[in-house]
Amino acid sequence: MEQEVAALGDLPRDELAALWKKAYGCPPPKGVRRDFLLRAAAWQLQAIRLGGLSPDTRRMLRTSMAQAEKQVATKRPGSITGESDGPASLPTKSRKQLYPGTRLVRDWNGRSHVVDVLEEGLAFEGRLHKSLTAIARQITGAHWSGPRFFGL
Repeated sequence: MEQEVAALGDLPRDELAALWKKAYGCPPPKGVRRDFLLRAAAWQLQAIRLGGLSPDTRRMLRTSMAQAEKQVATKRPGSITGESDGPASLPTKSRKQLYPGTRLVRDWNGRSHVVDVLEEGLAFEGRLHKSLTAIARQITGAHWSGPRFFGL
C-alpha cells in the first residue's frame, strides 16, 4: 500500500481530479490545489484497503455535525425557532448600523483620527466620504477593511 500511495505523487492534477470524481461522485471544488487532491486520493486508497472510519467515529461525526448545524441555525439572523430549513451555512456577521451623530475615534501611529457619521455620509478631515474603507486607506496608505480598522 505504501508504494501505491507514493505512486499517487507522480500523477498529474487531471488524474487526481478524476480519482476525486470517482470517489465522491462530483468534480473537485474549483481552486482546490493539487496537494489537497493528492492527500484526498491517498486517504481514499487507504480507506478502501483498511476499512475507512469506524462506526463509532462515524456516529461521533454525525452527532458533532448535528450540533454544529443547530448552533449555526440558532445564530442565523431571523431565526426564531433555531430550526434549520436546509443545510447549515456559515453565519453572517451582522453589520452595525452607523447612525448620524455617531463619532468614531481611532488612534493610528500616535495620532487620533475622528470620523463623524452624518446623514450625507462620513466626515473626516473636513471632507465627506462614502465609506469607512476609503477613510482607512487615507489614514494608513494601505487597503484596510474600514469597519475592521475602526473596530466595528
